[in-house]
Amino acid sequence: MYVHARSAPKHATEQRRRHSARVFHRTLYISDFTLLTSAIMGTMSEVVTSRPPAFEKKSASSQGEKHKSTCQDQQNSQPTECFGPFFRLIPSSGQVKELQTIIRDKNTSRSDFKFYADRLIRLVVEEGLNQLPYSDCTITTPTGCQYKGLQFVKGNCGVSIVRSGEAMEQGLRSCCRSIRLGKILVESDLDTHEAKVVYAKFPEDISQRKVLLMYPIMSSGNTVIKAVNVLQEHAVEEENIILLNLFSTPAAARTITSAFPKMNILTSEVHPVAPNHFGQKYFGTD
Repeated sequence: MYVHARSAPKHATEQRRRHSARVFHRTLYISDFTLLTSAIMGTMSEVVTSRPPAFEKKSASSQGEKHKSTCQDQQNSQPTECFGPFFRLIPSSGQVKELQTIIRDKNTSRSDFKFYADRLIRLVVEEGLNQLPYSDCTITTPTGCQYKGLQFVKGNCGVSIVRSGEAMEQGLRSCCRSIRLGKILVESDLDTHEAKVVYAKFPEDISQRKVLLMYPIMSSGNTVIKAVNVLQEHAVEEENIILLNLFSTPAAARTITSAFPKMNILTSEVHPVAPNHFGQKYFGTD
């Protein structure tokens, strides 16, 4: 009992000491947490008060200046206005520029040349199809719903200027499998160097059709002029001809638009130097 009587107070003292320590640490933790929370809230309030408004009102003059600069950029990016309203470039992009670069590169192998030329041809053909007339139609989906869409107006055909123009026929057939095709062969006289028509074959009702005239390279424009003259001799109206071209020189563009101001012309690039090796490289006769 003596030992127990002396150890009891000692044990109670130890418990009080431990309890005081826990209370102290808890109080310290709470105070630290309070300080940390205050610091965070203070920082957040500073960020919120210093953040600029999400939407900023702009004056009418600044909006007008922005619209004006945008219009100027569009005009600078499309140097086709001097060739008339019916002369168009396909939308420019990094992909188109790469294809043009590969085709112009003298170190490009024939297999690569043909592959990338077909890609560029497909882009021009797809854009050319947008110039054809459409009509409204309504179809029924597999679920039985009615869908209002568009369809080509019947009466379109393609005409290639032999020989380089034949490189574009497959691209057109890939988009329009059942389209009818015609051909025009234009050669230059050895003595006078004047272009003359040697052969021409068209669908019988070509005068009633929209004509996609295909010729990839235009250096002078004389060959295209001869081909269009032949189409007009077969009663094809100038407005019904859409010329699909890959590369054109400014001189050729001016010559053709001056001769046929109402003919639609679509190309990928206007440049003083045309890749005249296109036909030989594509067909492997270089």
